[in-house]
Amino acid sequence: MTQPEASHPTVTRRGFLKSSAAAASGVALAQLATERFALGASPGDTVKIALIGCGGRGSGAADQALSTSGSTKLVAMADAFKERLDGSLNNLKGKHKDKVEVPDDKKFIGFDAYKQAIALADVVILATPPGFRSIHFEEAIRQGKHVFMEKPVAVDAPGVRRVIAAAEEANKKNLKVGVGLQRHHQPIYLETIKRLHGGAVGEILGTRAFWNDAGVWVRGRAELAQKLGRPPTEMEYQMYNWYYFVWLCGDHICEQHIHNLDVIQWVMQGRPYDPSGKTPIVHPVKVRGMGGRQVRNGKDHGEIFDHHACQYEYADGSIMFSECRHIPSAWSNVSEHVIGTKGRCNVGDGSITGENKWRADRDVRQGHDPYQIEHNDLFDAIRNDKPYNEAYYGAYSSMMSIIGRMATYSGKEIEWDKAFNSEIDVMPKTYAWDAPTPTNPDKDGLYSIAVPGKTVTV
Repeated sequence: MTQPEASHPTVTRRGFLKSSAAAASGVALAQLATERFALGASPGDTVKIALIGCGGRGSGAADQALSTSGSTKLVAMADAFKERLDGSLNNLKGKHKDKVEVPDDKKFIGFDAYKQAIALADVVILATPPGFRSIHFEEAIRQGKHVFMEKPVAVDAPGVRRVIAAAEEANKKNLKVGVGLQRHHQPIYLETIKRLHGGAVGEILGTRAFWNDAGVWVRGRAELAQKLGRPPTEMEYQMYNWYYFVWLCGDHICEQHIHNLDVIQWVMQGRPYDPSGKTPIVHPVKVRGMGGRQVRNGKDHGEIFDHHACQYEYADGSIMFSECRHIPSAWSNVSEHVIGTKGRCNVGDGSITGENKWRADRDVRQGHDPYQIEHNDLFDAIRNDKPYNEAYYGAYSSMMSIIGRMATYSGKEIEWDKAFNSEIDVMPKTYAWDAPTPTNPDKDGLYSIAVPGKTVTV
């Protein structure tokens, strides 16, 4: 990674969230071009794409967007780190030579780079670390852009509320929004949950959700110092090793386990989600849990837990039992289960036992890439002006993850309404490479860890 540019101006959080006026004529033309898509463009038009966040998932999402039916072109990219952007660009050029046209003046680096890239596109892919998602989504909608954003869409309650407010604006502007909870586009989940909503297991008594595995990458401080040729600032280090800090990742209960929590939310909804956001979303009324750090507790493991276990209680009295864990050589399982009065269901496996025994057909079980399908569906909605706004359930499923973290960090039973309306903001006050970070290491290089029974989260 090349050294981050030091010339970026300091940006306060208030300024970071404010819209910036488009002064250049090129930006004005880009805005006019987007307006035609908001009104329903011809399916034959070229859709211009901007990628914000050029890591592995962002690059994958851009690849999938460029692989949709119809003419597409990647026209702008933005990232905090130049090396990451350049690597993504080279990979995408190798796969989509004629669909990638990002000259040097359309490559934007730094904390405010997203605004410039957004202005040049019809569709924006938001794939930075999750802490920035609500900020970038709000700006994309302000600029009148269609959006695909990765999950989670926020890491704290204020961010969730910001996403919901922007989703309302998206509907007013007829903008389409996709969220990277790809199980909503996976045939086996669609067919299985349709049957659950139809009463295949009867009245739901309880559910279970798991994301237990060995964990993900670690990017060490020493590794970054070697790349930079100097000690990194704390902000540089946390951005580089973003998975291990709450303000950037939300903890792995947010970044990964959201997929399983989202599936249970979908099941409990009892019907398909309403893209207009007018139909209330079913959610738990309270959550209790426990968690901690048993294995991943080194200097480069930041401040997050390595295991969480929660009980989510719904208004009808049913309970979801939730587990997520990052511990090598332990039991691994990523799945969702439903227990009802007439049977049981393994949702991702596409199987139901009991009175209405069922197993998904082979063609439903195999040969489908939900990551590609979610982009196919979004771009179809954009080209053919279909109602499409996944931001609502993206926001509520993100809140499911956040309230779970609140419960495990505090050791308290947390009520949904109090959590949803919490004013605790985990984000920095200023965004710059030398700006203060929300958490800092002690003299031994270790970070303060939440202590159940003492830590306040609401």
